[in-house]
Amino acid sequence: MRRLQRSSLARIASTTRAAWTRQGSSSSLLGARAAPYCTMAGRSGDDAMAGVATGGVEDAYGEDRATEDQPVTPWAVCIASGHSLLRDPRHNKGLSFTEKERDAHYLRGLLPPVVLSQELQEKRLLQNVRQLEVPLQRYMFLMDLQERNERLFYKLMIDNVEELLPVVYTPTVGEACQKYGSIFRRSQGLYISLKDKGRVLEVLRNWPEKSIQVIVVTDGERILGLGDLGCQGMGIPVGKLALYTALGGVRPSACLPITIDVGTNNEELLNDEFYIGLRQRRATGQVPLLLSWLGPVSSHYGRQSVPHISSLLPA
Repeated sequence: MRRLQRSSLARIASTTRAAWTRQGSSSSLLGARAAPYCTMAGRSGDDAMAGVATGGVEDAYGEDRATEDQPVTPWAVCIASGHSLLRDPRHNKGLSFTEKERDAHYLRGLLPPVVLSQELQEKRLLQNVRQLEVPLQRYMFLMDLQERNERLFYKLMIDNVEELLPVVYTPTVGEACQKYGSIFRRSQGLYISLKDKGRVLEVLRNWPEKSIQVIVVTDGERILGLGDLGCQGMGIPVGKLALYTALGGVRPSACLPITIDVGTNNEELLNDEFYIGLRQRRATGQVPLLLSWLGPVSSHYGRQSVPHISSLLPA
């Protein structure tokens, strides 16, 4: 079985190299053709950055050289194009992809034939937001936009910051945190819980971005005067970092929201079947755990990262 697995991996890698060599692919997403990249479970840091593909997939992790005595980590060769590109919020442009880009990135037929400017898409989205009368619905609409088209989300925020800031952050984010479990769709940050004690560095390594500049951390104990919201306080770091980008110009990929979950004393949340955190009372005297992330953050991201502690008040 191992020999068959190794042989299959080598054959896939060889075929991919040959295909991308023939196509003369660029290492840039917006180059002449879409660029290949590798994702690998359980690898991060400097190892994950080694061997960036430029025209083919290098044997960065040693799968091709692995022997039967060396366990092969599962990996996949992916193409940053087509359907996967439309599902990548950082690079998705929606209907703004030009005819040339649609051909270069295998998007032909995956989008309606019209090409709309980002400005026209922004106008349409703003009309949709204004039609929603309930603030929480506006919040969910904007978070959904952020998860599918990041650049359009921030353009909308920057051009209409006075109108949309109260939606993305206070006061609407307070209600969003209270109902976070019910409206949860896609994880937007890192969760460090009591289950991860002694494994904080391992958790940090699971975050895909390696160049982090700003980190916003909360333990959810005191959220905007609403009391203990536990793990559902994640809405605060997410909202603050959206403002760091919209108002401060920090790259979205350089932002990291973190929630430290040591339980909650909120009876309503403990009895809520949709609560996303640890279903236990808040552990007291956990100052070492609440501060244990500082060391791993410094060693993993370096001193250039700036932690912003929000609502981190241990009992």
